Amino acid sequence: MKSPYISKRYWNSISTPMGESASALGKYPDLINFSLGDPDLTTDERIIKKAFEDALNGHTHYTDFYGVRELREAICNFYDEEYNYKLVKEECMITTSGCHAMWLALEAILDDGDEVIIPSPYFTPYPQQVKLARGIPVFLETLEEEDFQLNIDRLENLITNRTKAIIINTPNNPTGTCLTKKTLEDISAIAKKYDLLIISDDIYTIFSYEEPFTPITSLEGMRERTITIGSFSKDYAMTGWRIGYILAEPYIINIIKDINENNVFTAPSISQQAAIHAIGLRKEIQPPMIKEFKARTFAAYERLKQLNNVSILPPKGTFYLFPNIKATGLTSQEVANKILEEAHVLVLPGTSFGDNGEGYIRIAVTVGEDKINEAFDRIARMEIFK
Repeated sequence: MKSPYISKRYWNSISTPMGESASALGKYPDLINFSLGDPDLTTDERIIKKAFEDALNGHTHYTDFYGVRELREAICNFYDEEYNYKLVKEECMITTSGCHAMWLALEAILDDGDEVIIPSPYFTPYPQQVKLARGIPVFLETLEEEDFQLNIDRLENLITNRTKAIIINTPNNPTGTCLTKKTLEDISAIAKKYDLLIISDDIYTIFSYEEPFTPITSLEGMRERTITIGSFSKDYAMTGWRIGYILAEPYIINIIKDINENNVFTAPSISQQAAIHAIGLRKEIQPPMIKEFKARTFAAYERLKQLNNVSILPPKGTFYLFPNIKATGLTSQEVANKILEEAHVLVLPGTSFGDNGEGYIRIAVTVGEDKINEAFDRIARMEIFK
């Protein structure tokens, strides 16, 4: 919208396809929604009840600017127990979601014109988050024929004197791939060679189906050059609680805390209490979640394999599928529109995640198998997939 009262930075629309997809939700009463990565599982009842009790007991005030001490210590203990990676609370800050954590990290490290390399396809907000911090997004294409791994030669060719950081996201949204240990080691070598930071968006850590998740910060020599973004949204089915965290060197955490004082001040106290209980209950609540979402993802994968004009790599992580629909002869947007109009199923076009997402669609498998099968029964009747 062009208006003298609106900042010129926002005269051109910055709405994301993810945000715009919400307008389609009421279009059909029988709509099946594969668009957003918001699991249909409600937060475990034990977490809700304990957080409710905490609210009644007075946890309704501002917290420490870095976050509740007990939660920060619980996160440090979690990394020690799960990854044999030792942290102190001064290396951890609690944020109002993973998205907020990403913006805070970028705001803390970028000067005007600094470049951030973003592997593409990417989580939709990344480029705009970089721009909000006055940086310049630079895109590294990842390819299906390379299993969507980062090609180190192409990565190195993108590095300039203004490159400040590389964002990685594994397990990955939208492709569902997981970066191999070899890829992580190669990225680490590049970061050391060119003195770069890695911002590791570790949001789907429990949904790594082939190999256990490895935090890049735990690799030799990467602690001092990694900013880790964590979240309770997906690993604990807590999207609405809006709670995340940042792990980094204390001097970076201190700057981020100062920035946040002028933003949201502190993360919600109730959500922080819920997160404490979630970590404590993780060995009980996470295994059935992993089993459920893995089953759903592979069920949708098997149905996709049966469609004509579709090809897809086996799922490796997350609950997203990124099928190749180039054989339809249609664009990603055209296929997504047809699926919505003819099958009443909402998916996102691959171009929502970068230009090289053309020829793909993203399916978020966040509904039960009955709905999955109903959706694919409808899709299978479409002419373009017969």
